[in-house]
Amino acid sequence: MKQILGIGNALVDVMTQIENDSILHEFGLPKGSMTLVDSTKSTYIKNKTAALRSLLASGGSAANTIHGLAMLNAKTGFIGSVGRDETGDFFENDLKKAGVETMIFRHDSATGTAVALISPDSERTFATHLGAAVELNSGDLNISLFKKYDILYLEGYLINDFPFFEKACSLAKENNMKIAIDLASFNVVNDSLDDFKSVIKNYADIVFANEEEARSFTGMESEEALKAIAGQCETAVVKIGKEGSIIMRNEELIRIGALPVTSRDTTGAGDLYAAGFLYGYANELALDKCGTIGSLLAGNVIEIVGARINEKKWAGIRRKVKTIISD
Repeated sequence: MKQILGIGNALVDVMTQIENDSILHEFGLPKGSMTLVDSTKSTYIKNKTAALRSLLASGGSAANTIHGLAMLNAKTGFIGSVGRDETGDFFENDLKKAGVETMIFRHDSATGTAVALISPDSERTFATHLGAAVELNSGDLNISLFKKYDILYLEGYLINDFPFFEKACSLAKENNMKIAIDLASFNVVNDSLDDFKSVIKNYADIVFANEEEARSFTGMESEEALKAIAGQCETAVVKIGKEGSIIMRNEELIRIGALPVTSRDTTGAGDLYAAGFLYGYANELALDKCGTIGSLLAGNVIEIVGARINEKKWAGIRRKVKTIISD
């Protein structure tokens, strides 16, 4: 089985269930988006929502994906940056517990946090203070970190530091790795469209996007957007919510249904879909099986609050994955 290395913003999620969407307007946060905020606004949002039901969990898009892969017993590694604080310890220990090889850089800034505001319809809106996460820089990267891995998974949020993003891709190609990129969030794509187009054209083998991200990237709706993205990489995946996902490689287009579940919180759905898909890809499974495993993981994570599925649930998932592989 191929080994997967993830690079992303090392964050701790504060999962907060809101009573209605009016508070999103008060905070100036577009529903369903990921918005970067400074320390002052992050503290303000935390204080204003302190009385609401919340849950602390290690997070960050790529870290969620790598954690999911590790729980499927894949060989994984993660590169990120946290503070020299208890929150940073919490983040790193969570990955280590799952079996991830951590390459964590420590800095004096506080560990980043993402306040995830969960609407009654289960949509989540992130107010993210990156903190120490952004102190990871291109000088920290060298080829030795990539040597044992076959696939690099990059979260699109890193595009804000384009030299870092490009160096990671360059080192991965130098190491003959496949590169998978997730487009992160529609507003991030809008803000960095030219940079995304550059790295996908020059480096990407696999691209993950949801409907809004695909539309922001191509100006097209789901299926046409999929075809446009597939024309620039080896494999394109567009996730279409309750309708499942569509996958394209060359002229082959595959439709995968969503798991019929009751959604409580969509946090981590795309991240866990990527985990399942990449697990299949690392095992050289057919595209339909890659997508089916992705759908299985995404369906399970939206039944809970947060992106960390408990061990009992994982045991059942692993049994189902074995069945998918053997069918």
